[in-house]
Amino acid sequence: MCGIVGLYLKNPSLSTKLGALFEPMLVAMSGRGPDSAGYALYHDGGMTINKATGLPEQVAKQFDLKAAQGSHIIGHTRMATESAVSAAGSHPFSAGMDVCLVHNGSFSNHNRLRETLRREGIDFETDNDTEVAAGYLTWRLREGDDLKTALYSALDVLDGFYTLTIGTSDGFAVLRDPIACKPAVLAETDDYVAMASEYQALAHLPGIEQAKLWEPEPATVYVWTQAAGQQQNHPHSPLSVASSVDSRGTSVDSRGTSVDSRGTSVDSRGASL
Repeated sequence: MCGIVGLYLKNPSLSTKLGALFEPMLVAMSGRGPDSAGYALYHDGGMTINKATGLPEQVAKQFDLKAAQGSHIIGHTRMATESAVSAAGSHPFSAGMDVCLVHNGSFSNHNRLRETLRREGIDFETDNDTEVAAGYLTWRLREGDDLKTALYSALDVLDGFYTLTIGTSDGFAVLRDPIACKPAVLAETDDYVAMASEYQALAHLPGIEQAKLWEPEPATVYVWTQAAGQQQNHPHSPLSVASSVDSRGTSVDSRGTSVDSRGTSVDSRGASL
């Protein structure tokens, strides 16, 4: 069991309040994921990933999440089931220079799919099943798919029970597996779109009483983009960046990523897959 949350601002005037609005969403998911937490922040055309072991409230304070500014953000609180508790194994996982993934659920075929993707040139740094999903999207996007097509393909390839939230440079997407047993709720107003594993993570948001609220349908890709300016629903129909690990800290530049037990900070110039 894990918790996932996402907040996409339709009203740019709220950009300076993004972190303040999002922090309570992440902390509200502490009961679903006390082992580690992280988020991917989109700002000024770039992406920053911060993640660390510890309670979500501690991680939020570590990276000063409340002060974050930007256009949208996705986050995750983890209860480790498929791999060890570590900063490297925490979510989000990058799926390309501007694509990031958080996941609640599990994939039963991740070991076999990992080997297949390695033969396609995709590298992995952890044994986390979510990294395999990120790697799969990376491969499909590298092969020329757009995000919608890649997610359609993922429905056919990823075997398991899951809810995914995917961030991109100009929006974000939500996808549940065909059975949709992993919880999710979406809320939309004129100012924002928000998603969470539980409604309690949304209850503090301004205007939530008047928001459109719904549970995402199974096997349906929901996409919001700045270009489109609105939601696009897509029901399913059958159809090298360097990284280093040491004990020195969390600095990141275009040469790679530094990871230790205190946390990870990654930006769009050097994301770890």
